[in-house]
Amino acid sequence: MKPIFTDLETERLILKNISPDDRDFIFRQFSDEAVCRFLFDAEPLTEIGGADKIIESYLQPEPRTHCRWILIEKNGGEKIGTCGFHRWNAWESYCEAGYDLFPDFWGRGYMTEAMSEAIRFARAEMLIKTIGAVIYPDNLKSVRLAEKLGFVHKGETKDEIFRGETYEHKIYTLDIKERVK
Repeated sequence: MKPIFTDLETERLILKNISPDDRDFIFRQFSDEAVCRFLFDAEPLTEIGGADKIIESYLQPEPRTHCRWILIEKNGGEKIGTCGFHRWNAWESYCEAGYDLFPDFWGRGYMTEAMSEAIRFARAEMLIKTIGAVIYPDNLKSVRLAEKLGFVHKGETKDEIFRGETYEHKIYTLDIKERVK
């Protein structure tokens, strides 16, 4: 079976499929308080073994319902973040997007560039028609990114529980049936 999730490329970035070689980067990324501030589904990593578990979850054989790319700057080769899809339902042509960027690279347009290519890939290769995003309301950078990419606010949910508390998330969707070339 030909892998569906291939490496991608943009003007400034390589989007490389996650691999065991990314262990140190994944640990650095997901142990950083600024990166994890709005990721309310898991505590920041405190041990390198947590990075192994994250990588292992994305290395399941295809077909699988999720993919994560490591964002690598072409100029310098530095790993700067991740993006990808989860909850892929091929029958409903739906998936959810997730993304994170190391703080040193915020505000440079990298995630807009990476997610634009990922969305193109979702339409062309995954045959996705709708992409969802679940965003914590105080994560204004993520809200702005989603809106810039064409996601539309559809409502809120309060059914997520983390650290014993219920918290709100904004629900966004992107209809890409005709939007992506």
